[in-house]
Amino acid sequence: MSRFETWNKDRAREIIAQHAEQDGAALPILHALHEAFGYVHRDAVTMVASALNLSRAEVYGIVTFYHDFRSTPPGTHVLKLCRAEACQSRGGDALAARAREALHVDWGEITADQRVTLEPVFCLGLCACAPAAMLDERVFGRLDAQLLDTLLSATRQL
Repeated sequence: MSRFETWNKDRAREIIAQHAEQDGAALPILHALHEAFGYVHRDAVTMVASALNLSRAEVYGIVTFYHDFRSTPPGTHVLKLCRAEACQSRGGDALAARAREALHVDWGEITADQRVTLEPVFCLGLCACAPAAMLDERVFGRLDAQLLDTLLSATRQL
């Protein structure tokens, strides 16, 4: 069961209206849309541009610039692996390769069964506990092969 709402233009209009009067409203709107739907639907780009008197290119540029936004629906679970230097220097590259191989996906892709989206994240703030990962909204430090395998297994059971 997804933790996100199904894309709906009426609901998107509500979200846009809630934030449209804020200074610098584009980011708060896009974050709210992403939080509600799990991604920024292509129609939302046009809707946000229209509401804020921006070009579609400007809004699309924001969506594609920030790693926090995705433009396609995620899998049931989102596994983020830290790719920052501290995590890489402590075995993160090998763990990332292990996850990609186990899931048969690359960064930003969804498994064939739609259960897991694998995403890079560029710091979870756990440099002292590196490497680090996040499964859905839960953060894990001191990631090793055993913990990674446990997380991967959990995505099949949840």
